[in-house]
Amino acid sequence: MTSSLPTDPPTVADIRAAAARIAGVAVRTPLLEAPLLNDRIGARLLLKPECLQRTGSFKFRGAYNRISMIPAGDRGRGVVAYSSGNHAQGVAAAARMLNTPATIIMPSDAPAIKRANTEAWGATVVPYDRYSENREAIGAALAERTGATIVRPYDDPGIIAGQGTIGLEIAAQAAELDASLDAVLVCCGGGGLVSGTALALSDTAPGVPVWCVEPEGFDDTRRSLDSGTRQSNAADAHSICDALLAPTPGEITFPLNKRLLAGGLAVSDDEALAAMATAFEAFKVVLEPGGAVALAAALSGKLPIAGKTIAVVGSGGNVDPAVFRRALESAKGAE
Repeated sequence: MTSSLPTDPPTVADIRAAAARIAGVAVRTPLLEAPLLNDRIGARLLLKPECLQRTGSFKFRGAYNRISMIPAGDRGRGVVAYSSGNHAQGVAAAARMLNTPATIIMPSDAPAIKRANTEAWGATVVPYDRYSENREAIGAALAERTGATIVRPYDDPGIIAGQGTIGLEIAAQAAELDASLDAVLVCCGGGGLVSGTALALSDTAPGVPVWCVEPEGFDDTRRSLDSGTRQSNAADAHSICDALLAPTPGEITFPLNKRLLAGGLAVSDDEALAAMATAFEAFKVVLEPGGAVALAAALSGKLPIAGKTIAVVGSGGNVDPAVFRRALESAKGAE
């Protein structure tokens, strides 16, 4: 039998407990500022580059926290996760550090770099067709057969609490920079990162609005916030932002986001590519398309930022070289 999955939403205390668990293991990524970019956009923009996190994305935080919570006697039976790549790598790395076997169910069209990195951490990858197969069903069957614990990509309180440590860091680092935040923009797929970050900030920076940012065509959280009920994306929708292609908001994440978020924003693939180029030029960091959508929303005017201080989360940097080259060439062509 698999370990039971927790269902109660996390609290700020859970996020602080997660911060204690990952301290000294996860990277306390900086809050970066680019004065020349600030001059160009007429705002103070602070970037939280989780591309500098272990495995190249924020996902390591939640994965390490969640696997640490599995009773020691159950860890030997392993963990099962499903992911387009970043959660896969985070789980694979955390499992290796905690001496736990990991099996990852990954879409067959995931970027090659993400599969290669996942396997390099020692995990077993099981491919599936994201358009015709159900990854949750595959994972449930595998966990039932092996007794492994399912580590969900976002709809798990332990995962959400781990991701929420970013919110604790943003508040503390903004204070260190003497920056009074007017808004925080966070990339959103299933909603684990933005719900955890918003929950942490509700305690450490109360009153600061937090916005989720999604790719166009995958703006299910934005539409759900507008309607008040969970909405789904079209089954045939496509986006270059492979890290943010969750089909619908989570059962745990959406109530949190409904209570905590100021709203949702959506950006095009071209806007995400342009933000990748700006991140490289201004901050000297590499973001993947999904990791750049929050920055894209700020740069493209989806939220008025003139004269304001805005923090944005760059959630990951695991990008295929060809896609990164496309981003840089697109920016060069737009000059």
